[in-house]
Formats: sequence, structure tokens, C-alpha cells
Amino acid sequence: MQEFTRDGLVFDVSDADRDRGDPSSELVLLLHGWPQDRHTWSQVTPALVEAGLRVVTFDQRGYSPRARPRGRRAYRMEELVADVLALLDELGTARVHLVGHDWGGSVAWAFAERHPERLRSLTVLSTPHHHAIAWAMRHGDQARRSWYLAAFQLPTIPELVLRRRLAPALRRSGLPEHHVQRYAARFREPGAASGGLAWYRAIPLRRKGSSNSIARRVSTPTAYVWGRDDPALGRAAAERTRAHVAADYTFTELDAGHWIPETHPAEVAAAILERRRTLPQ
Repeated sequence: MQEFTRDGLVFDVSDADRDRGDPSSELVLLLHGWPQDRHTWSQVTPALVEAGLRVVTFDQRGYSPRARPRGRRAYRMEELVADVLALLDELGTARVHLVGHDWGGSVAWAFAERHPERLRSLTVLSTPHHHAIAWAMRHGDQARRSWYLAAFQLPTIPELVLRRRLAPALRRSGLPEHHVQRYAARFREPGAASGGLAWYRAIPLRRKGSSNSIARRVSTPTAYVWGRDDPALGRAAAERTRAHVAADYTFTELDAGHWIPETHPAEVAAAILERRRTLPQ
């Protein structure tokens, strides 16, 4: 598969399978974050394919050039989860190993809450469960770490500033140079900056009873991998995440920052494969 379509939007896909055409191949779907794209996983994919998994990645809405709708409502979590569901239906797979990093991790948590019947396992990198983040905003240092959420809500200014400063900021944060160049170049494409920032602008005001804030615990066997030097996502939320999983759960703390797929691909692949290996038979 090279692309799929939902509601007139066309998403670019990468599809790797050692045993191409084998209907018994288990599928792992990898979800990137901001300001990344599906190439985030380029160093993780080979180990998964070698282990016999079919590996699918895609540029999510706002990132695929033909899937950059305007307006923040188009980037609500319901839409992001529906994109993943549409891809799984297009692939014809009943259940998948789902992996997400950064915003992709947020989508993975939300998908696990809404569609547990479609999952074999869940692996989330960096991003704590959203209820754990909300708790840490009130009880830990997460509010200080999340200052940029308010800044990104401003119209126009973030696009103008980040077109000039994104590459230096990514470089300072420890992202390898070839990824810095790729992500900064994509950010300058028409509509790409606003598309990526719309994920932040679509964050709803949390209200009691809101459909965007599901209270059920995750029932899928889950692995959570966190870098202790992550400047945006702190320990309080990372450690609190366990309370929101009602299934077998592992927490791996790495000597790493935020960009775990790019800087620690071997550890990421190992966590995914170990989660798969220890699933109940």
C-alpha cells in the first residue's frame, strides 16, 4: 500500500513486509508525532520486519500533502482516531500492534480507549496517558513544561516564528541532523505548518462529561517507554500513567530525551517485540 483515502483526504503510506503477501503476517502500525512524519520510524522498521511483522506507517493529517484540511475542527481527536480506523479497514486487518510517539502516542491512547477490539498490543513512546498529564498539570511540574501549548494557540505567529526557528530548536533538543533537515523542510511546505499546529489548536477545553475525555482504563496489554531527560513530558505524568491501564503493563525508562524513535531505535524495536512476545496465548 502506498496511500489510502478517507473523506476525500489522501494519506501517504509506507508498507514493509518480509513475507510480502502472507495473510498470516501480524501487522504493526506506527504513528508519528509533531513535527515528524512517517520517516521517524526508518531505523525502527528493519528490526520489526526481520522479526516477521508487516510494518505500516503513514503521514497523518496535516502532514500528507493531500491531507491538510483547514480549520481546527478537522484535527479533533475523533478525526485522528477515525483516520487510523479507516487505514486498518483498508488494510483488511482485524487486530494490530499499535505504536505511537509524541502526538502519535496521544492518538494511540485514544484509539485504545475507543477501539480495544482492534488491538493486539499497545506501545507508547514519550507521551503519558492524557489523564495522567491532566493530573500532573495540577499536581506536578507539567504545567511549566507545557507552556508552548498556549503559545501554539495564537493565530499566524507560531507559523512565522517556527519557519525560521524550528530547525535550530530541533537541533538543540538533540534530534539528529538528517531528521532536523527533513522535518524543517516539510514544515515549510504549503499548509504544512498550519496543519501540524492545528493538532494543538484542536485541543478542547476540558469539561466534565466531555466526549473528548473518556474515563475508561486501557484494556490492551501496554508498554510505555519514556526518556528521563524529556523536557516536555515529565516524570509525574510518566509514573502516573500506570493507573490508567487495566491490563498487563510495562514501563521502560531510558537515558534519553524526547526523540526516542530517532535516537534509540534498537530499544524501541526491542520494546515492541517484547510486548508482542509476552502477550497471553
